[in-house]
Amino acid sequence: MECSEKPVYEYKKDREAEKALRELKIKPPREDIRKKILSNWDQAAKPIDGMGRFEALTAQIGAIRGTEQIDIGKKAVLILCADNGIVEEGVSQSGPEVTEAVVRQMAVKQSSVGRMAACIGAETIPVDIGMRCEEKIPGVLDRKIRRGTRNFHHEPALTRTETVRAVWTGIRLAEECGKAGFQILAAGEMGIGNTTTSAAVAAALLGKSAPEMAGRGAGLDDARLQRKICLIEEALERYGLRTDASSGGFDDALKALSAVGGLDLAGLAGVYIGGALYGLPVVLDGVISMTAALAAERIAPGTAAYLLPSHMSREPAAAELSRALGLFPVICADMALGEGTGAVMLLALLDMALRVYQDRVTFLDMRIPQYERFTKR
Repeated sequence: MECSEKPVYEYKKDREAEKALRELKIKPPREDIRKKILSNWDQAAKPIDGMGRFEALTAQIGAIRGTEQIDIGKKAVLILCADNGIVEEGVSQSGPEVTEAVVRQMAVKQSSVGRMAACIGAETIPVDIGMRCEEKIPGVLDRKIRRGTRNFHHEPALTRTETVRAVWTGIRLAEECGKAGFQILAAGEMGIGNTTTSAAVAAALLGKSAPEMAGRGAGLDDARLQRKICLIEEALERYGLRTDASSGGFDDALKALSAVGGLDLAGLAGVYIGGALYGLPVVLDGVISMTAALAAERIAPGTAAYLLPSHMSREPAAAELSRALGLFPVICADMALGEGTGAVMLLALLDMALRVYQDRVTFLDMRIPQYERFTKR
């Protein structure tokens, strides 16, 4: 997908945008296709469930795409880039200058995710949805909502209108990728301070405390970690974000994203909803990605069925988010890099699993009896 110089997405009138978002309906993936792919796996000349979780993941991709002839040859990695005002409170070792520096490397495919994606032929698409820098960076899609969020220690990070705009921007990005012919998406982010915003949003959506959700991010010492926890706890109280996790829905998700979230989180939530609307499987990255996924599921129930988990982040919130989404990562490598790197790793593994599926030799081909299934999936 080529970088566009057009102005930021032409939104619906603001008074209509939230209503339209609330009314979105997600259709479930094709269950008949999923069952057919699982049956095809059983007929392959291998032990029953021999490819483990990859049998279910590939079946889910087929169900989303609506075909048992699975092809994910054309892949895109959307990286949503934004800055966070809460960084002013010392919750990170660095500031927005690092966001800009890394994104400039992304633009020329030299960041970690760019180098990894090149190994599997995936296109990386960095998107400026809210970086503080004013300059447009060549090679980066310009979808800026505003120049970074506000400092949620003093005021809500975003207005509700800005949050809704960011979600719609993500939805349109997924739509554009579908029209460009991409068959699967991976999603990542870049923005200093976003382990703080994601921990705060996760705490709100899961009904948890800050100490349960907040980790060291890019390497905080004890004093800064405690500062991070205190800021999140204060914000949860100030903005009335302590809710019953079992009853949270559309309004709670938008409230959390607006009060303590980030433009990358809201945009990612939109990408996931857009994937569900336009029949594109989307691979999640780590804890920030999973926080946005839970927000997306609360905004548009059914979205989670279109998401594929990649890795279990070392951040404390990751396990709770995984349980809440019912999505259990297959890579456990103590990673915390971001950028969509864990998602790209899963894409590589899916390529290998699909080679087995697409070129499978069956028991019939080998003229030997097929293994029988005695357990339910």
